[in-house]
Parts: sequence; C-alpha cells; structure tokens
Amino acid sequence: MHCPFCRHTDSRVVDSRVADDGTAIRRRRQCQECNRRFTTVETASLSVVKRSGVTEPFSRGKVLVGVRKACQGRPVSEDDLARLAQRVEEDIRSQGSAEIDAHEVGMAILGPLRDLDEIAYLRFASVYQAFDNLEDFESAITLLRAEREVSDRERDPASGAPPEHGGMPGN
Repeated sequence: MHCPFCRHTDSRVVDSRVADDGTAIRRRRQCQECNRRFTTVETASLSVVKRSGVTEPFSRGKVLVGVRKACQGRPVSEDDLARLAQRVEEDIRSQGSAEIDAHEVGMAILGPLRDLDEIAYLRFASVYQAFDNLEDFESAITLLRAEREVSDRERDPASGAPPEHGGMPGN
C-alpha cells in the first residue's frame, strides 16, 4: 500500500474496525516516512462472469441502476433500493464463491424485487428472462397471484383456507 501523500511503500496499521455490516474492514494506517495517517478499506473480492466470458468486479451500483429502471414511476424510495442491493450482495456473498455468473446475479435480484414491488418485478423479469409474448407475462402474473394467495393464507388462516384439523370452525 502506497502512502497517498508521499508514495512511500511502508505503513503500519494503527487501528482496524469492521465496517459495512461486516463485509469490510476499515484500517487506519500511518506512513513510516511522512508520519501522516490515511484510511484503507479491505473487502473480499467478488467477481461476476458475464455471458461473454469477461470477468469484472461485482458492483452494487450496477444492481441499483438495473433495479432503479424497473422501479421508475413506482412508489419505491432510494432507501428501499439501497436495502435491496445490499440484500442481493449479502445473498451472493453468502454462497461462499469468489466468482458468480451474471445470470445468478439477476436471479438473486428477482426475489427481493418481487417482495419490494410486483410491477417492478414484472418489468425486470420481462427483460431479464426475455419474455417473448403475452403468454410469458400471463404465466408470470399467474405465478405471482398464486404465490400471493399462499402467502395471504399463511398470514391469515381465517381468510378462506380450509380448517387444519377438519370439521367446521368452532367445533
């Protein structure tokens, strides 16, 4: 690590702290030549392998750009988008691989985006999964409706789900 002030190559670590919810380490360093202090941030590298075979570093910013387009005109805040991008990165990093396929990044986006806004999800999925016709949209909408019905029944069993122990309610 070169000192940003004098370009000397030797520095010592004065302090280390966990940063960014445990995904990085912030180190306070002091140059051995000029004695000035500077901060570095250390993260585990995560690379994305694109369809072309090119590898590039994972970018939370790229996730934000893609999701922001899908959420345009929707009641979704920048904080919501930031949380979604963080969740996607955490999910990807939890897989424990240093390299991930670009397709897997897109798949990791779909679940949190569906939870955030169904219309934005459909927009993103239509591009990401290359919907070709109305039937593709209809299938996606049918699946969303079925998942919502299951979720609603799990949250409120009295909403029309059959009784779990048979018989009529109250018996």
